[in-house]
Amino acid sequence: MPIAAPTPSLESSELEDLTPLWNVVLLDDDDHTYDYVIEMLARLFLKSVEEAYRHAVEVDTHGRTVVMTCDRQAAEFARDQIHGFGPDWRMPKCKGSMSAILEPSAGGSYSGA
Repeated sequence: MPIAAPTPSLESSELEDLTPLWNVVLLDDDDHTYDYVIEMLARLFLKSVEEAYRHAVEVDTHGRTVVMTCDRQAAEFARDQIHGFGPDWRMPKCKGSMSAILEPSAGGSYSGA
């Protein structure tokens, strides 16, 4: 009986290279303060106050900011965390959390670096 040639297998690092990346994009609205954005990003994503402030400025100025880039499962979890953060108690008209979407990253796949 002939011996079958081994089938090539991908190492875990090679699989990571093939994993597409996704951006978690925070969207602007007029119902949340800079303090809310800073607090949310610091709590959910462990951003420094300075980094969170830069995101707050960007979302206010450009209507969106990418808060993280990761694999799809982690991106969905991050988006859901944003959606579940709750209303901004500083704004009486605020009825809920900020919005976030996922988009494919222009950077391609996870590089393992």
